[in-house]
Amino acid sequence: MAITKVLYQTILRRPSRFFVVIAVGSLFFERTLDIGIENLFDKMNRGKQWKDIADKYV
Repeated sequence: MAITKVLYQTILRRPSRFFVVIAVGSLFFERTLDIGIENLFDKMNRGKQWKDIADKYV
């Protein structure tokens, strides 16, 4: 109960703070998701990308 009260008092009570928290959170989530998906793509396609075979042709 105390955590929700502190959360409400510090963040949710003022719309400007709420907006900043949502904006920063969405940017952090977007960047984290982008890095995760990029790493998954690289892992699934290891050996098939130009960065993996460039030494043979350069």
